[in-house]
Amino acid sequence: MNKYIGVDLGTSGLKLLLVAADGSILDQTALTYPVSYPRDGWSEQNPEDWFAALMRGFEQLGARDVAGISFGGQMHGLVALDAAGEVVRPCILWNDGRTERETEYLNTLPVAEYTGNMAFAGFTASKLLWLRKNEEQNFARTAKIMLPKDYLAYKLTGKFATDYSDASGTLLLDVKNRRWSSEMCDICGISAGQLPQLFESYQPVSFVKREICERFGWGKVVVAAGAGDNAAAAVGTGCVNAGDCNVSLGTSGTVFIASDKFVQPSNNALHSFAHANGRYHLMGCILSAASANKWWIEDILGAGYDLPGAEALLGSNPVMFAPYLTGERCPHNDVGVRGAFVGLSPQTTRLHMSLAVLEGVAFALRNCLELARSCGIAVRASSVCGGGARSALWQKIIANVLNVELSTLKTEQGPAYGAAMLAMVACGEYADVASAAAAIVSKRPSVAPEKGLAAAYNERYKKSRALYPALKKWQAE
Repeated sequence: MNKYIGVDLGTSGLKLLLVAADGSILDQTALTYPVSYPRDGWSEQNPEDWFAALMRGFEQLGARDVAGISFGGQMHGLVALDAAGEVVRPCILWNDGRTERETEYLNTLPVAEYTGNMAFAGFTASKLLWLRKNEEQNFARTAKIMLPKDYLAYKLTGKFATDYSDASGTLLLDVKNRRWSSEMCDICGISAGQLPQLFESYQPVSFVKREICERFGWGKVVVAAGAGDNAAAAVGTGCVNAGDCNVSLGTSGTVFIASDKFVQPSNNALHSFAHANGRYHLMGCILSAASANKWWIEDILGAGYDLPGAEALLGSNPVMFAPYLTGERCPHNDVGVRGAFVGLSPQTTRLHMSLAVLEGVAFALRNCLELARSCGIAVRASSVCGGGARSALWQKIIANVLNVELSTLKTEQGPAYGAAMLAMVACGEYADVASAAAAIVSKRPSVAPEKGLAAAYNERYKKSRALYPALKKWQAE
């Protein structure tokens, strides 16, 4: 029986799944590596640590009969290699905040015409501008520009490649036409020859090097291009057909909507990216989701997660929360704005404030969904995944705030699961990504919105939209 390894290259660690062709999980392991914070707001990792963790992970799985490997990986990171394939400097990560000026500069240019997206803090192009200005020697040494997961594929195969979904987050790709943008290369001072060869996520890139196969007792093993973490996770949730939606409640939160066609919102406040199925998707990302709840419950209250009595307050909570603890990405693109509680009174209780955190995240997610709806995309149902999805209360809130049926997954393993499915397609186990999802992904019964509660939350949502401009104005004074 063929086995497949899906790898999730995250910021805090590496997760590996060993998956059978029917989607059953045979084994899994997780490894960690350090994050470096050399200055306030900076965030870096050593790519060699990722590969060392990958080799340890293969050893721990101890799998034979491996047919294919693929990856889901943290996006936007700048991995710079020299002409000999050696790492030039630590990878500047997706959550690194040093490029605010470069991002502002890029948004004075018509970058959305070149790429389909505006510049957001963390995108790779702004990191290249920073490197060019602040580390001239390292910039001059850079012969290959890679994304994090692609470094692992490069070390396994020697192939310099990436996929369209991950490349979409560099701000160097003309997403609609699925090619590197010559205009963005000129702006960043690089050549197209420094950028990887482009593949669809499910396409085979190459084979694992012979010496690595011999080390683990493998035969010929296909390496598929893989996908950015959100696109890989979407595959694992079955969000692959036009109009499919997945909401993720991880550290950050995302609304991910699959589309057969390239869609570009007029204000560019959502990401218009290539999808791992060979088509496209719209994605809105909020920076604080489950992390906002963790901060409030664990760091501030020091209490548990149970909220007895919350059901009676749904739709009528007088307290609101703006979840901008670390700024906001979509739709505001504002790294400086900060969060707030609004509507406090002597009658306010811990329950009011705890519930407001859950509702505030749901309202922020709806901001993203409304932008997609303004493009004519109809979303009536969605899956939900991530740590926050374990809360039945939060599921109910989100279903009613978004006014969609919400279902959870019987098997939820994040980007690693979707990556394993991409490897299956690359090896011919399934004809395409949609076929793999139809055969493998199973969902639990959905939570339906309630007419009266959805209407009440619609009114609360309208009020919540006043929070961002008020906070922006107050914090600027």
